Amino acid sequence: MRVYLIGYMGSGKSTAAKRLSAVLDLPSYDLDVLFEERYKIEIGAFFHRYDETLFRKLESGLLKETANIPQGIIATGGGTPCFYDNIHWMNENGITVYIRMAPVSIVERLKTSKKKRPLIANKAEHELLPYIQESLRQRNIFYSQAHIIVKGESLDVKALSDKILSLLRK
Repeated sequence: MRVYLIGYMGSGKSTAAKRLSAVLDLPSYDLDVLFEERYKIEIGAFFHRYDETLFRKLESGLLKETANIPQGIIATGGGTPCFYDNIHWMNENGITVYIRMAPVSIVERLKTSKKKRPLIANKAEHELLPYIQESLRQRNIFYSQAHIIVKGESLDVKALSDKILSLLRK
C-alpha cells in the first residue's frame, strides 16, 4: 500500500507522513527530501539556478519511481499533483489524501516555517494571502481528485488511518 499525501505548501504533509507511518507501521518518504538527495541540491537553490519547469519534470520522474516502493506514506510537494498528470498517476498507484487547509491557516504556518519555500521567497507578507488564494483556486482542480480529503487544521491521524484502511478493504 502506497499513500500519497497532497496539499498546498505548509499544509503539514511531511509531519502527517511521519505520524501516519507510525500509526500504520509503514515507512515514510518525503518527495522533496528524495529530490534533494538525488540531485544533491536544495530545492530553493535548484529554483534559483534552473527553473520551475525543469524542477516539475524531474519531480514527476522521481514520483513515478515511487512505484518501486511496495509500501509507504509519501509526502509530495505542494505542486506535485498539478503537473504531468501526476494526480491521475498517484490515484492509479496508491491512495491519495488531500490535506486541505484554509488560505489564512496556510499563511500563518508559512510565516513561522523554518523551511524555505522558493515559490514565495520573494513575496512580502501582505502578498501571501492573495497569492495563496489564487494558487489554491488553480490547484484545487487537482487536489480535489484525491481519494480522501481531510481538514489540515485539525488532522486526526488515527481517524485518517481508519479511512485509509476502510478504503483498502473495498
